[in-house]
Amino acid sequence: MKYTDLKIQTQRDFPNNARTQGFGWLVRAGYLTRENEWLPLGEQMIERLKNLSSDSSFLFHLSLPLLHNDHETYFPLSTGDLEIAHCAACQYTARLELAQFKKTPLPREEEHPLEKVLTPDCHTIEALANFLNVPKEKTAKALMYTRLADGKFVFVVVRGDMQLSEAKLKALVGDVRAAREDEIIGAGAVPGYASPIGLKEALIVVDDLIAQSQNLVAGANESGYHLLNTNLPRDYSAEIVADVTQAKAGDACAHCGNALAVSSAIALRTETGLEFGNILLALAETHHDDKGLTLPVSASPFAVYLMHVPGKTMNTGEKAEEIYNTLQSAGVSVLFDNRDERAGVKFNDADLIGLPIRLAVGERGLQSNAVELKPRKAAENQLIQLEQVIQTIRDML
Repeated sequence: MKYTDLKIQTQRDFPNNARTQGFGWLVRAGYLTRENEWLPLGEQMIERLKNLSSDSSFLFHLSLPLLHNDHETYFPLSTGDLEIAHCAACQYTARLELAQFKKTPLPREEEHPLEKVLTPDCHTIEALANFLNVPKEKTAKALMYTRLADGKFVFVVVRGDMQLSEAKLKALVGDVRAAREDEIIGAGAVPGYASPIGLKEALIVVDDLIAQSQNLVAGANESGYHLLNTNLPRDYSAEIVADVTQAKAGDACAHCGNALAVSSAIALRTETGLEFGNILLALAETHHDDKGLTLPVSASPFAVYLMHVPGKTMNTGEKAEEIYNTLQSAGVSVLFDNRDERAGVKFNDADLIGLPIRLAVGERGLQSNAVELKPRKAAENQLIQLEQVIQTIRDML
């Protein structure tokens, strides 16, 4: 394809809204607008990736640092919209909100009798733990929701030092929203002092660690009061006991016990399909230098960037056109820079766009029946005889 047909416009400077280096290079190289819209060269690249995707393993041939499980593949990126938990030891990988981790219960105790105590202004776990001088691990945190499908009041209990994963909860009970105050009161609970004990018409969901914890402090469903020594199932029952808490960095991997790491990432493959825009961004983040993109042969919109250097006594453009047609006939994908531009502009744009091989047709080389070939990541050029160009390129691809 010819450069002018794609209407490529490279940029001299990085966009001021560049979120990452990769995004900046894609904009500068003419794949993408500053507003994150694909340009013809970017669309050509996306089409190339779609063709490659007929091989289900193609992501693993792009020289990208990937995190993956059976259903999804991620690319670590500081500005990514996902948080991923990953175990470097056993390679367990999951979205943080769904990640499994090994929980450590406190030493088992004998169950003590319930005791109601005055706890004024203790509306949070932190305030409660400080007032009673107990660790947060000895408290039960209440979270209340309403199920969208049927309006069912859902009361969730997790240990006070842990955070609920709404994603895990929704996987168990369906979509929910935060319960309104009237719904909380209607179920027999008191906001700020809520407890699963004595509730009416509630679906009680308890984290599995609660079932292994004795004598926890929980609300008394009475303003200003809490209960000491609540125990499941002695004092209340639960319809669902399951893992509903969220992992954090440093938690033990559920599969091998080593520490989980947490990183931001973007999804390249999900259960619903491939994210081609993210794949191109991942390629740009990984494959660039201080001059532009350095796309691998396995994922480049074209294999060769062909250009001509205007000559004084020879029509280099005509010869470049001839080489362009020969390469196309041989099945080699070519981007032909057919612009009437200075050589320096073309060399810079070739580096920006980042195709694996640059082929320059110049007067000096043609005088020796040769052209100048330079792999994008190589430091030096090499002169290749015209009759050897096709085979040389094939050997490099």
